[in-house]
Amino acid sequence: MPRIALLFASLHVLMMLLLAARVVFHRRSHKIGIGDGGDKHLLRKMRAHGNFVEYVPVALLMLALLELAGLGAIWLWTFGATLLLARGLHAFGLSQRSGVSFGRFWGTVLTWLVLAGMAGAGVLLVATT
Repeated sequence: MPRIALLFASLHVLMMLLLAARVVFHRRSHKIGIGDGGDKHLLRKMRAHGNFVEYVPVALLMLALLELAGLGAIWLWTFGATLLLARGLHAFGLSQRSGVSFGRFWGTVLTWLVLAGMAGAGVLLVATT
């Protein structure tokens, strides 16, 4: 069983629910039924949630596949923890402002590095077995 991937998938689901709840609560408190209603704060919350949903599923799939393929635990913990940190940074940074921010920049960079690292690890595992 891919226990490390399961743990990080669970933690990411909790973060996703938090991001989704922020959108729902904002919609309800401002009576916005669909779309962003021209509300720039809601739009940022929607994009923070949407961006999370765009990147995290493929990253968690890779993490689980790498664990099933036998990648070392230290790599799995590093990839999983860095992804969780990256997505938290990105969501916080994007929620605060629509322009460039520390969280948004480093969240993106770390997410891409994790994805590239996991892809490279996957290719190496296949090539060496």
